[in-house]
Amino acid sequence: MKTIAIIGCGFSGTMTAIQLIKNAAEPFSLVLIDHPGHFNRGIAYNPSSKKQLLNVTAARMSAFQDKPDDFLNWVVGREEFTGIHRDVLANTYLPRYFYGEYLESLWSEALQSSIAQNVTVSIKHALATGMEVSDQEITLLLDNDEKVTAQFGVIATGNCLPGNPDIKNTGIFNHPRYYRNPWDAYAVKTPDLKFPVLILGNGLTMADTVLGLVENGFDNEIHTLSPHGFTTLQHGQPAIGYTAIAGEFHNNRQSLTDLLRIVIKHIRLARNQGLTAATVIDAIRPFTQQIWQNLTIREKRLFLSRLRHLWDTARHRIPSQIHDKLMKLEASGKLYLHSGKLIEITEDGDCLIVRFFDHQKQLTQEMRFSAVINCTGPVTDLMKAESGLLKKCLVNGILVQDELNLGIATDPKTFEVYDGLHESRRNLFAIGPLLKGVLWESTAVKELREQAEAISKLLINKIGQSSGG
Repeated sequence: MKTIAIIGCGFSGTMTAIQLIKNAAEPFSLVLIDHPGHFNRGIAYNPSSKKQLLNVTAARMSAFQDKPDDFLNWVVGREEFTGIHRDVLANTYLPRYFYGEYLESLWSEALQSSIAQNVTVSIKHALATGMEVSDQEITLLLDNDEKVTAQFGVIATGNCLPGNPDIKNTGIFNHPRYYRNPWDAYAVKTPDLKFPVLILGNGLTMADTVLGLVENGFDNEIHTLSPHGFTTLQHGQPAIGYTAIAGEFHNNRQSLTDLLRIVIKHIRLARNQGLTAATVIDAIRPFTQQIWQNLTIREKRLFLSRLRHLWDTARHRIPSQIHDKLMKLEASGKLYLHSGKLIEITEDGDCLIVRFFDHQKQLTQEMRFSAVINCTGPVTDLMKAESGLLKKCLVNGILVQDELNLGIATDPKTFEVYDGLHESRRNLFAIGPLLKGVLWESTAVKELREQAEAISKLLINKIGQSSGG
């Protein structure tokens, strides 16, 4: 009997496992490997605060592409929402922990059905630390000294931690008041009140961290620092379909210059109709993966260096109620949003001294902080990531990074990974943020649920072929 090992069981790993069980045609074994605190929920849906919200409305968060109302139906059935109209819930940004409970309920149902589907499920609450791969077999080494042998593997490890800032005093990264992991609950619970807190980065994770600090009683100033300052936009009214731009992408083979011209033209047209630029960006989403794949490597690099920030600002927005809370904190003198460049972090007794160049004031500032929390976003160059499985696999030639060092190289149609010789490994797959360099859009539920279904069907077919089915 064949064995499939899934490394990482947040949304991507969980939904791949669920789809495998659902579509099983032959008996097989399924081994799921992840830290117990991340199982089903991952980092995204296991927040430190129950007040952290999803960035997408409930109507668009189904875990199944063929059942678009699945999450909404689950929510409507919750006792907490009795008496709230379905249409209201559909357009609501619900707490993230609810979505974690939804995923747990889906997994519980799948686990119950696994026996009838002839799927043997084994869960390893551990981390994979090493991998050996041949054409016939994959061996995984776990941090509890166990070994897992499988014929097929799926890498679903999600996002890496943020990269450490480029400063000379690298020893500060081991300081207990420097938090590389912004999703660590201690990052928002332990800072004292003697000095302010500095958050590096001004994106979605920053917003969660600010509110987490406030919720945990931090009453001193909170400062944020990023090259562009605070540019995170809020979601407006429920999404309005903007279809006018769809005809522009009939062949998806425009140059980057052509694409920029098309987008600018339609933003002007949308604004003339009282719509925002974000409406146009949302309308492009169904085409972004194919557009990205058709750009040249030079165009992709140009986009990353010149246009990425503008894209991220329009693409990744926060619920209006979260945006309003941040603006109220800023107006009350509790939140300061700096545009600048970090120069150095040093230690001085019970605080960290931070020097940075303030773009607005055009001078270097030095401030004392109780803690520095890194919210600059996941590192994508895996050779700069924290030591771990993926880095070892790169060094050993089991995997190779994509041309832009945004993740690992994979076949965009089959999701099979490439090795150090850039040859496809027929028994090893990747899913999720690791495919960013290949697909660009590969982090939201919409993309991940599609990938999980596609990979599960490919694996089911491979198992059938190997057993003569």
